[in-house]
Amino acid sequence: MTVSPADESRYLTAEEFLAAEPDAFGETAGDIEIVDGRLVRLMSQSGAHSRVVRRLASMIEAARHPSGPCLVVDSDVAVRLPDSEDQRADRRLNVRYPDIMVRDCEPYDVNSVRDHIQLVIEVASKETVDTDIGIKRVLYARARIPVYLIVHFDKSWEIIDRIEEYRLDWSGLRYEPHHVHRTGMVLDSPVTLAVTFESLQAP
Repeated sequence: MTVSPADESRYLTAEEFLAAEPDAFGETAGDIEIVDGRLVRLMSQSGAHSRVVRRLASMIEAARHPSGPCLVVDSDVAVRLPDSEDQRADRRLNVRYPDIMVRDCEPYDVNSVRDHIQLVIEVASKETVDTDIGIKRVLYARARIPVYLIVHFDKSWEIIDRIEEYRLDWSGLRYEPHHVHRTGMVLDSPVTLAVTFESLQAP
């Protein structure tokens, strides 16, 4: 999703977030993420963004092997990532909604789901590209998510330019580039998948 400027006046502690009803903040602030405790409003996705997310998630679902490990494919589902190291309780919480995540079949819990994610994907937009390649790359690595993909569009924001694939390095705390996919993508973990960019973006 794309983001609008943060609501500087609204901060949440983890306890406030977890005690609230799932849609409590959406009723007053719209779709949100929580960045170091601060509510950040999310704007609507573009047609191209939505199309790529929907098709890629469906293709990953279809690629799951019947005899392989049980995997769930989710889109825009809350994930509590590592808290920031701030002394103030209302400046620590990080909750993100990845465009796509692939996780094992353990029961979902917002606090622990990050430990069960095998793959996370963000489809970049004009407003989120810096966050996707910067902050989220750091947060997802700190959560020890093994594989991170970033889908980049060209200047038209309609055509996929490349998909960057990152994997955890030897430390298990940082991503290093694994491959840059240029016209299609061949993925070998956590599913085996070959997909062309055209099949993801065609109207």
